[in-house]
Amino acid sequence: MGERCSWCGTDPLYVAYHDDEWGVPEWDSRALFEKLLLDGFQAGLSWYTILKKRDNFRAAFDGFDPHKMAHYADKKVETLMNDAGIVRNRAKILASITNAQAWLDYEAAHG
Repeated sequence: MGERCSWCGTDPLYVAYHDDEWGVPEWDSRALFEKLLLDGFQAGLSWYTILKKRDNFRAAFDGFDPHKMAHYADKKVETLMNDAGIVRNRAKILASITNAQAWLDYEAAHG
């Protein structure tokens, strides 16, 4: 490992993100979808906040499976709104469902 950027400090979670993910090309479709959604949840917050909640997001959003997420109904939205382990913002949750539907449409058209 070369010199580490100062922004990640010494916190093991942020250091691991810096060393293993930040600036590293990602080719896995599911991982890219996860990053897209987490970036949306990050708006107005710090990335570190999202990293600390990432495992909770994965559990709450069915591993970021767009096939499942595209069919989330009102009951699931309410469950997510009551999950203290994630960012509970209705607009961001609804956008994630819409993004799952768009992701599937794009994959169907372009692979």
